Amino acid sequence: MLYDLFQHHATAHTSVFNLFRYITFRAGAACLTALVISLCLGNPLIAQLRRIQRGGQPIRALGPERHLIEKVGTPTMGGVLILLSLFGSTLLWADLTNGFVWAVMLVTLAFGAVGFADDYLKLSRRNTDGVSKRMRLGCEFGASLLGGIWLEHMMPPELANHLAFPFVKDLLLPLGYAFPLFAMITITGFGNAVNFTDGLDGLAIVPVIVAALVFALISYLVGNHVFADYLQLHAVPGTGELGVFCSALVGAGLGFLWFNAPPAAVFMGDTGSLALGGALGAVAVAVKHELVLCIVGGLFVVETLSVIIQVFWYKRTGRRVFLMAPLHHHFEKKGWAESKIVIRFWIVSIVLGLCGLATLKLR
Repeated sequence: MLYDLFQHHATAHTSVFNLFRYITFRAGAACLTALVISLCLGNPLIAQLRRIQRGGQPIRALGPERHLIEKVGTPTMGGVLILLSLFGSTLLWADLTNGFVWAVMLVTLAFGAVGFADDYLKLSRRNTDGVSKRMRLGCEFGASLLGGIWLEHMMPPELANHLAFPFVKDLLLPLGYAFPLFAMITITGFGNAVNFTDGLDGLAIVPVIVAALVFALISYLVGNHVFADYLQLHAVPGTGELGVFCSALVGAGLGFLWFNAPPAAVFMGDTGSLALGGALGAVAVAVKHELVLCIVGGLFVVETLSVIIQVFWYKRTGRRVFLMAPLHHHFEKKGWAESKIVIRFWIVSIVLGLCGLATLKLR
């Protein structure tokens, strides 16, 4: 909005207005704006959620025993705070004529809406049964498929339906008509992966912030033909504006962490976790770094694999591989303190983020 307003006034003689042309300036401003919005709205929104929800988020009876004591009464749907901050800041600082920005925002909104419906049903029924798995996955697949098709049509023809590999610029795997399906799996997969990870106070939001930081940089570089050529990346014109979106996501995440830090005053709920995962997946598809997301978001991948392995092995043998899945619950069962699990998982996510940056090959 501000970009559209001031770009017409930016001339060689108005250096202040020229600042709005720079993605780096607007990305920094978007981060700070989202943080301020989150901090300002946080307490009133949490108070309102407490009044509406009364008993707070229903706690799963089969989960770790201490959750039934320590987390009872904590309100959920804190993802609303993240989305308000993220969208408010993005709409303020991004170039709203950019199709990539709208595609990613709408995918994020769609996943957030599915999560909101799921949270609402859990609260209204006072149990952990929300939207049916079939309905939930159907909505997620539909939104991510449409998003993948939209993103594909905005990409350069030589990249549109190809899978790129880190470190090897000349290697492109043609997926043809299957590319939208690949995009659908990537976006939906990460939406649910973040959802699996969101089980302890502050556990999911920091890895999301790390991934958003990495992809803010990748988006900026991929969207700039000069930088992309120098770093031997596949240039995707227009994706630089996603750096503004990702920076706003960092600010919104930091603001939410202020209230979600142990002991949490609010949980993000499916409203937040599905939206954040969908956003990261959509950005990765747009900038042709889907495999890098698997590295940067490796913690989410491992958490998801722990659930898949647990379910598969239990159905096959009647025995469990882990004491409880997802993986963070396994360590809880082993007696690790929640703070130790969360901080160690944060460390892992930071290391994985650095590994993701290492894929930006310098010549």
